[in-house]
Amino acid sequence: MATESIRVPKPCTSQANAASTNADTQLVRVTHPFHPLFPRQLPCVGKRYNRHGERLLLQTEDATVWSVPPQWTDLVSPDPEVAMSSGRSLLRVADLMELTGLVERLSSKSGTR
Repeated sequence: MATESIRVPKPCTSQANAASTNADTQLVRVTHPFHPLFPRQLPCVGKRYNRHGERLLLQTEDATVWSVPPQWTDLVSPDPEVAMSSGRSLLRVADLMELTGLVERLSSKSGTR
């Protein structure tokens, strides 16, 4: 009987940085307008995976490491809705749908008390 191997991502896929140089470091710009690091460009010192998906580890000048979703950086192409609205749209349709679901779930929980 053949067995199938399933590859599960490790919790942290950060590369060892003991031998890394500044030339090896990829600079990433934070593009989310409400993030405290917007619009700074910082070195990406690794990646992590958690239940919400991939996270980039960005390091500031004071050696603090921030965990940021790749969608909030220039590594991912901008969402077409956001690009077309030129900053005039506060929320995307997908965000509004998610908010609607959250409000419905919270409303049903408070109504059962």
